[in-house]
Amino acid sequence: LNPEFFRMDDDEVGGAKAGKDTFSRYKVSTTGAYGMHVLGQAYLEYNNGIADVKAGRQMFESVFTASNDTKMVPNTFDGVSVSAKIAPKTTARAAWFGKQKLRDHEDAHDMITFKDASGESWNNNDDAGVHKGLSYANFVAAGEDPNHNMFLADVKTKAVKDLDFTLSALTVPGVVTDVVAEAHYRIPLQNGWAVRPGARYFHQMDDGGGAVAGFTNLSGKVATGYDAGVATSLDSSLFAGRVDLEMPNKKGFFRLGYSKVADEADIVAPWRGFPTGGFTRAMAQYNWVANTETFMARAVYKFNSTWKASLRYAIQDFDDAKVNVQADSTIWHLDTWTNITKRLQMRTRVGIVQADDDIITTGGGTKTDVSYNEYRLEFNYLF
Repeated sequence: LNPEFFRMDDDEVGGAKAGKDTFSRYKVSTTGAYGMHVLGQAYLEYNNGIADVKAGRQMFESVFTASNDTKMVPNTFDGVSVSAKIAPKTTARAAWFGKQKLRDHEDAHDMITFKDASGESWNNNDDAGVHKGLSYANFVAAGEDPNHNMFLADVKTKAVKDLDFTLSALTVPGVVTDVVAEAHYRIPLQNGWAVRPGARYFHQMDDGGGAVAGFTNLSGKVATGYDAGVATSLDSSLFAGRVDLEMPNKKGFFRLGYSKVADEADIVAPWRGFPTGGFTRAMAQYNWVANTETFMARAVYKFNSTWKASLRYAIQDFDDAKVNVQADSTIWHLDTWTNITKRLQMRTRVGIVQADDDIITTGGGTKTDVSYNEYRLEFNYLF
């Protein structure tokens, strides 16, 4: 519940970033009510020590999907998931989901369709990473069903000493299919230090979604500056790599990260499992648009049992030829975690985003300034 003195005017809720508050924009716009009453999770589970089966509304953490649970209103999925140990230090999972419930929604909605039959965007998948060209109206106009299922699976193994490897796949039939390979290898050094290089390759294959979306990008606007093939295909890919220098006794790490997206279609990822997450993504940034290159440096240090801090810096190089894509930017994030007691934690964040005044090389003009400063103070009590 948002206390009344923290509420904006009802007609200004569109200015609230999706998922950044504890109210439903759709509910406020239609009823004026700010309170959220949400069934976050509800599932039946069977576990025999080898296999685990869940049926119902659940969180599912993967390279594609995440609970993104920052306010006890998690991003959840309605369906069935199965996990099983198939070999020593190796686990396989598979899932079918028919609905998704984003953090700022009271009700579940389609997995990928933007807007509903009435054209209301806040009553369907309105995640910040949604492809707005994959709208209800466009699916219907193309003679396709606007209701979708998602199937996904992954295999994770640590069978090889110091190596973590994951192979993942996802498909939304009739729209898009993804395959992701990711590996991290730890190289111990002297005195407890270690070097841990890692890489991720994300391959996106069109399965009919390109024809539905037409010549648009994630914004749902004309894909000016994109390859002409985007008009009929969502084919694309990205590569991300990083090198961590780990400190002894898990005191922290230094990280250098890099990612590059192919100059084809944008990556479709409205399920809160960020394609560049853990490599180059800074908070609230969406750097998986076509032909985007990102560099990141990060340091995390645990000073003592009470206080930990993280500092990261990212350089995002978007394609200046693409009209409906944001300007290049740099990001600073300073985060702290303070354990006041065993149950009470205080968190702070300072975020500084500075966008360039980029000239659009296709047709002229300048890109919108997306610069902002962000300050957060948060208290969490663990009951």
